Amino acid sequence: MARDGRVWWTEDRPGESGRTTIMCRTADGIHRDLLPAPWCARTRVHEYGGRPYAPTPSGEVVFANLKDQRLYLLGHNGEPKPLTDEGDDRYADLQVHDGQIWCVRERHSEDGKITRAVVSIPLDGGEPREWATGHDFYASPALSPDGRHLAYVCWNHPRMPWDGTELRVTTLSGTGGESWTVRGGPEESVLAPVWKDDSRLYLVSDSSGWWNLYEVGLRGEGARAVCPAEEEFMAPPWRSGGMPYTMLADGRLAVLHGRGDLRLAVLDPASGALTDLRGPYTGWDAALTADGTSVTGIGYAATVPRSVVTVDTGTSGHHSLKSAVSSLPDPTYLPVPRPVLMGGVHAFLYPPHPPAAEGTPPYVIFVHGGPTAHADTALDLEKAFLTSRGIGVLDLNYGGSTGYGRAYRDRLKGQWGVVDVRDTIAAAGWLAAQGLADPARVAVRGGSAGGWTVMAACCRSDVFAGGVSYYGVSALAPLAAHTHDFESRYVEWLVGPEDPQVYAAREPLALVDGVTCPMLLLQGLDDPVVPPEQSSAFADALSERGVPCTYLSFEGESHGFRRTETRTAALAAELAFYQQIFS
Repeated sequence: MARDGRVWWTEDRPGESGRTTIMCRTADGIHRDLLPAPWCARTRVHEYGGRPYAPTPSGEVVFANLKDQRLYLLGHNGEPKPLTDEGDDRYADLQVHDGQIWCVRERHSEDGKITRAVVSIPLDGGEPREWATGHDFYASPALSPDGRHLAYVCWNHPRMPWDGTELRVTTLSGTGGESWTVRGGPEESVLAPVWKDDSRLYLVSDSSGWWNLYEVGLRGEGARAVCPAEEEFMAPPWRSGGMPYTMLADGRLAVLHGRGDLRLAVLDPASGALTDLRGPYTGWDAALTADGTSVTGIGYAATVPRSVVTVDTGTSGHHSLKSAVSSLPDPTYLPVPRPVLMGGVHAFLYPPHPPAAEGTPPYVIFVHGGPTAHADTALDLEKAFLTSRGIGVLDLNYGGSTGYGRAYRDRLKGQWGVVDVRDTIAAAGWLAAQGLADPARVAVRGGSAGGWTVMAACCRSDVFAGGVSYYGVSALAPLAAHTHDFESRYVEWLVGPEDPQVYAAREPLALVDGVTCPMLLLQGLDDPVVPPEQSSAFADALSERGVPCTYLSFEGESHGFRRTETRTAALAAELAFYQQIFS
């Protein structure tokens, strides 16, 4: 976030047990680490979390602490002061306005019931007040400039926020006022509201088949597309608190747009003129914030690490505040992707460098998680780790990935375990047919939903020399029964209502007899999204059938490894695995 020349952001610290701290760059350019160890700023709303903090007008910071999920006020003296009671409440989408913290509260009751609401909490402590209740999920609360109206996004099970949502507005009277739906429904994903003024809002909607920007009146009247295009102006909101656009002081909008990677541009909402801001960053995360006519976000490129960057929209001048990687290897070892289209399926090709002295090289197909997500072209040292050792990488955006419109995203509706697996197997064939890869030395790796695709592809095909799954899904019914609330009905969209015959035809654990290649499975033992039993059951089934399998589990790790020692051990095991199967 940015305000009055100051910029705040979070930093993960793998070397400090994976904790997350809050950083601030002051107006005079000094970088300050605001949160001392062992404090960790991380919210567990929806388990995936999101931005866990919000600055106050005076420069103090409200944040959610990982250990107890309470909100704290981090004062100028550096001592966190609790603002909420002990219990099982979690908070996200924080903002501070007129002495109140406005946010989404997620309440976990003793009976296992989970409810959510948009609430306000006095900054000096006190009981929260509920302003919006009754829906299963809430996101993006936004106060009108005059403080009289509250806009927010909501949706209900079994939908996910990229399926169908509503943008609603509530009047903020003394007793809690009228509420109404501005736009949205079961088949329209409406996201990211921003007030233009007291009577009109901007929003993102995919009603055209693409997440585009719209302007709409307070009660939905006078809706118009601000910049209609067959491009995305939004990324899937797995985490809370991010914004894909922001309003500058002169009324223009700093926006993200594109196919696949999202580029940074300035949009004149009156004319619809869109002007890209040129610079070294080819893609941006959906987390923009404005300060005057400058915009701050997280930019990246294939040879540039993800960085907190401030851009002067008048001059396109870029200033990098902090990079995710402190030192880089020789640039000649950093692979540059080539976008490829394989029968209507998108991917990025990273050839090995230096090229193989003779013959065709081995390749690893990367399968992203989600599955409603996508692979981008950001610098990835794990890819460089492989390509610099003579192993090529194909990063696959199988049917169902985001970044290419709703129709491409909906290819996976009811077809998880079919379309993603088909596209992954076809990618291996494409690599061989193009003469790019040795067909006997193609492996596949992925995490979470990507791990599911890895296991399922190895069950259904003998084209792979080996498969690597990070915290992958192997069985559907246990996943639906034991995963967290946010994704507890996701399988209904991906596969359909629970049907033992359909499940048995899709899930890797039921198809394990088809696996003929070695596999490496890695799993965090504190994973609330994909329980460890998903990986261990598949490993046991492979071992019972005499299929070579290595299963590595890590204490204290969740859904995505955070600790330096875990990341190092996992990558070393993965490289050793490839060396064995490719030799």
